[in-house]
Amino acid sequence: MVSYIARRIGVSILILIAASFIMYVLAASSGDPLQDLEGSSSPNKQALIEARVHSQHLDLPAPVRWLLWLGGVARCVVPIGGGCDLGTTFQNQQVVQLLPQATAATVQLVMVAFVLAVVFGIALGIVTALRAYSGFDYSITLVSFFLFSLPSFLVAVLLKSFIALGYNNFLADPTLSPLALAIWGVLVGLIVQLIVGGAFRKRLLVFLITGALTALVLWFMSATQWFVRPSLGPVVVIVFCAAIGFGFVGLLAGLHNRKAWITAGINVGVAIVCYFGLQWLLNASTFGTLVILAVVAIVVGMLVGFFVGGYDRGLMMRIGALTAFFSAGVIVLDRLMRSWPAYMDITNDRPLATVGSSTPGLEGDVWISGLDTFTHFLLPTLSLLAISFASYTRYSRSGMLEVLGQDYVRTARAKGLPERTVIVRHAFRNVLIPITTLVATDIGALLGGAVITEYVFGISGMGQLFAAGLFRTDVNPIMGYFLVVAITAIAFNFLADLTYSVLDPRVRVR
Repeated sequence: MVSYIARRIGVSILILIAASFIMYVLAASSGDPLQDLEGSSSPNKQALIEARVHSQHLDLPAPVRWLLWLGGVARCVVPIGGGCDLGTTFQNQQVVQLLPQATAATVQLVMVAFVLAVVFGIALGIVTALRAYSGFDYSITLVSFFLFSLPSFLVAVLLKSFIALGYNNFLADPTLSPLALAIWGVLVGLIVQLIVGGAFRKRLLVFLITGALTALVLWFMSATQWFVRPSLGPVVVIVFCAAIGFGFVGLLAGLHNRKAWITAGINVGVAIVCYFGLQWLLNASTFGTLVILAVVAIVVGMLVGFFVGGYDRGLMMRIGALTAFFSAGVIVLDRLMRSWPAYMDITNDRPLATVGSSTPGLEGDVWISGLDTFTHFLLPTLSLLAISFASYTRYSRSGMLEVLGQDYVRTARAKGLPERTVIVRHAFRNVLIPITTLVATDIGALLGGAVITEYVFGISGMGQLFAAGLFRTDVNPIMGYFLVVAITAIAFNFLADLTYSVLDPRVRVR
């Protein structure tokens, strides 16, 4: 293993060096770095040109400038002969100082979209495979291909034009007409009956019930002004926490596992007690406090699973940790929603942002700051999510269909194992093997899509840093962007290789 890791690191360094040379030469040859100054009417134009030529070494050939840049990068790894130096921009700003802030904004945007795409894409793909060639399968296939064909810039513009502006205008008079209630009821009813499936009579009954309930809930939310003063409330929090426990028991252990029910029930009970007893702490919380509470919730859930688990402690600890963590998330969501009216006052009743990553001069507690981050990153995240969501859905569907036809799956069913066990413990693990490769390559595609998305939404991240550098032929910020993307892509591919040996016992790293 050690020799394998050493070889991979050595090969990765060689790839980075070769790719950086190609990138540097192409970026330096893409335009004239002095074009803006040569067209200037400034009286000291010549002095400005000479200063830029001197600071950027523009009097040297591109390969020589690349060697100078590579020497600065080497000092980032081995600090000999000075500190880390990635060059300066045309405004004499150090790239090594600009890069951390830009990287933080991009990672915050990309990682959320990446995790959501993986989780929902794989889950939906597996469900469509289990319901292959049904109305639900055909509907998801249609939506997937539609999203896959849309360019990222078009998705971003459509989200800004219709979702953001439409929702902000709706909040000026947040009431739903009878026609709107009927439309939403029909849409939700159609979706739910596709998911449930079955005979026509069953699907019609599901359509009528869910459509009527949806219209009734939306009418209640409109009549009580819930859209401007949202909250979950004790009843909904209790129901959601109970549903989380029920879901994890059914998914991981089966509904007949008594110890799983006890583990989940204890954790749900603890979460409900904490909801009523820790509101004072949530009101005075900071981000660090919330992180500590999340860790405590996971630890408590694992301890409950450990003491209840008996011979199957590992499974019970997983159920306890997941139930406790997501139940705590419901409590945090309720407290976050109760800060919505104060945030609307700050944003003049137009909370859904279309530009930037934060509201300038915003002052508030962790809940106001959290809402501000959410409203600014919601639409960019949805835009990036559409890029990769469809591919995960299609890959997981085709992989599951292939795995379900294998001999070991038929053998597992012949032994009388429950269908949940066959799918979760036998088929799902093998579906993840090809998807691991997709995950490793998709992170680079998401970072590439962030260039356009950040430009459309005015987010000061790596994408904007790259676009500004490319527009002015400012090579140093372009190479800073390249370093982050290249190192991330290589690291994820390396992790994918190691993951293969975990998912498939036949694969061993040698």
